Amino acid sequence: MTKVLVAGFTGAMGQQAVALVNQNDGFELTAVFAPGVTSTDPSAYGLPATVTVFDQLSSITTDAEIWVDFTLPEAVYPNTRFAIDHGISPVIGTTGLTDEQVADLQQRAASQHLGGLIAPNFGLSAVLLMKFAQEAAAYFPDVEIIEMHHDNKKDAPSGTALNTAKLIDAVRPAHQQGNPDEHETLAHVRGGDYHGIKIHAVRLPGYVAHEQVLFGGAGEALTIRQDSFDRSSFMKGVKVALQKVRHLNELVVGLEKVL
Repeated sequence: MTKVLVAGFTGAMGQQAVALVNQNDGFELTAVFAPGVTSTDPSAYGLPATVTVFDQLSSITTDAEIWVDFTLPEAVYPNTRFAIDHGISPVIGTTGLTDEQVADLQQRAASQHLGGLIAPNFGLSAVLLMKFAQEAAAYFPDVEIIEMHHDNKKDAPSGTALNTAKLIDAVRPAHQQGNPDEHETLAHVRGGDYHGIKIHAVRLPGYVAHEQVLFGGAGEALTIRQDSFDRSSFMKGVKVALQKVRHLNELVVGLEKVL
């Protein structure tokens, strides 16, 4: 049995991850973590007595082999660093890591020959959107991204949108997009800018996770869109990550790296 710790277990995604581990043979939920929980009694959360509840990162002592993280942007770096430093393979679904933090975590994992996965999105439709968008960008260099999420999401843009922009930027020809004399009469109305790629973030109740990549060309346009209507859709990707992460010998970014 592969032992798993779920960080952020009280959140919507964390609860889905707990259920996933419990429902799959070969995996055992051995610990959960969420700072500030009111009780460390597992029965208070409907968990068996064999699961240890931790409320502080510094107090965690566990024999877990995989660390699944669905916490907060401000917590994901210290959490992932803790997991790696303690020889636990991280499966990170929390967004908000900077490029510098990812590089540091990859170096730490490499020094321990430890495998792990940072996934901007666990939804298979989102992974395919990023793949298709990168392919299209070689032919349509003019592109903008719109991402739409629920109004409780703390970071913007989403990790998926930012990763989409990075993938596009890696292949699209050097290009000046739009009107060079453009002027915003309302600040930030044109959205964020990643190397000339505009990213627009929408936050509204009723949404879960959605993204559109809009390409424009002479006399034609291409739109690639994905919609996640329920958080349960992300669990397919989390299951793949749980099955594959212990076979990795480095910390990789993107679910597509293990598909």
